[in-house]
Amino acid sequence: MKILLFLTVCCIPIALADDFKTNAGKEYKNVTVSRVEPDGVIVTGKSGISKIYFTELPKDVQQRFGYDPQKATDYSAQQSAGLDQVRKEQEAVLRQKAEASQKANQVRAQQESRQNEIRTLQDRYAALQREEDALLQQIGEAKQPGPAYRVGKKLQHHPNRQKSQLPLLQSHLSDVRSEKKHVRKQLEKAQR
Repeated sequence: MKILLFLTVCCIPIALADDFKTNAGKEYKNVTVSRVEPDGVIVTGKSGISKIYFTELPKDVQQRFGYDPQKATDYSAQQSAGLDQVRKEQEAVLRQKAEASQKANQVRAQQESRQNEIRTLQDRYAALQREEDALLQQIGEAKQPGPAYRVGKKLQHHPNRQKSQLPLLQSHLSDVRSEKKHVRKQLEKAQR
């Protein structure tokens, strides 16, 4: 019979205005009990919604609402376990979000690094192309005959002073073309 009465009290909200005074002296004036739980009552009033635990209330109020210390302990343990479970789930979600964020940051960093590498290789390739063009121009000038002069009716040329540099320029051109080929391969690999 007590159990039936307790369940009825727990399930049916009580709509009567009431005053409560805790053992510590705190007063709840003109509040409505909106729900009775095994460990306390939920009240609503002008100041909002509050939970008053039975352990804070006098014995007569505890008896009025069917307070059972064992049920209150079990209920509190269940609530605590539920809160622990929710906390663990929230921590797991936060951990998964942090891991996903870390992976995204790593991917972004790798992409930025790759883009920087590609830009560096493109810049180097362009510089080597300019150097190759300049060397080809110098080699072309070195192969030209020197300044012309006339000896009678015959046209003669002075020796081209740059002609002596021709083997060095051609060797340098070969080195530049070799490096350019190597950079192009690296660039193609980086762009894949």
